[in-house]
Amino acid sequence: MGDEKMKTLRQVRIGNQVTVVKLHGEGAVRRRMMDMGLTKGISVYVRKVAPLGDPIEVTVRGYELSIRKEDAERVEVE
Repeated sequence: MGDEKMKTLRQVRIGNQVTVVKLHGEGAVRRRMMDMGLTKGISVYVRKVAPLGDPIEVTVRGYELSIRKEDAERVEVE
């Protein structure tokens, strides 16, 4: 994850919509994100971020989802 050009879900500003490019990580964490609907090609709308930056609230596939900062860093977007 040292590629500085990679944009992650954590970097997206409130009110913006992005598309998932790739999920980084492996095993249970990656599977959990996929089960929540975060899969390649899906649009994600960033609704709001908690005061301390954790968690991030997004809309995915028509429902609201809160994800932790560390998990948002594993979602590559464009």
